[in-house]
Amino acid sequence: MAKKITPKNKPSKKSVSADFDIVPNGSNESWLYSKVVKEHFFHPKNLVTDASKMTGYDGLGMVGSPACGDMMKIWIKVDKKNDRITDMKWQTFGCASAIGATSMLSVMVTEKKGMLIDKALTVKPQDITKRLGGLPTRKIHCSVLGDKALRSAINNYFLRSGQKHRLVEEQSRIIDKVAKVTDHDIEEAVLEGASTLEAVQKKTKVGIGNPSVIPEVEQLIRFYQEKYFG
Repeated sequence: MAKKITPKNKPSKKSVSADFDIVPNGSNESWLYSKVVKEHFFHPKNLVTDASKMTGYDGLGMVGSPACGDMMKIWIKVDKKNDRITDMKWQTFGCASAIGATSMLSVMVTEKKGMLIDKALTVKPQDITKRLGGLPTRKIHCSVLGDKALRSAINNYFLRSGQKHRLVEEQSRIIDKVAKVTDHDIEEAVLEGASTLEAVQKKTKVGIGNPSVIPEVEQLIRFYQEKYFG
């Protein structure tokens, strides 16, 4: 759905990010983004505007597809001696929440002299959302690609640097190859309260760009519902 920027109050001398909310066209409902989300949307950190100029990186990762709404590409540089990520650049095709989440992730992994690679591999969408000060419920799913794109870039670094023994495999079976959603991702979504296909899709994007997997997703939802909730 197209979005428009509308003033909350009369124009003032404050920054744009402090005075505007992003709302759906034709709706009176505000999507109340935190000030942190607005800052990272209006002033994204470490954004790449021309991918053709990206050289000298140590790892490249990409997940998602424009067909399912969001796509993220991440470049990382690594301090090989100390095994830390010293720089992360990115491009995101998506909404304000997706842009804000990727921008925040780039800050998280490069602040304080860079995050150790082993720790970066454990970053979860919940960690990004927490640093953003939360996201509107309907936009939580926009943060779920960042950790996958980061792991993809780190795995690419492992391959480039001859560290195949460190490659991180998906914890479980991949259900949606477009969104790179596994059965474990679906299980976690159900455990977090998603009981319908639509609710699981909001959290994971599974099947949105690859509808052929929906029957299997629905079967897994029923299985995990029965397994955990009877």
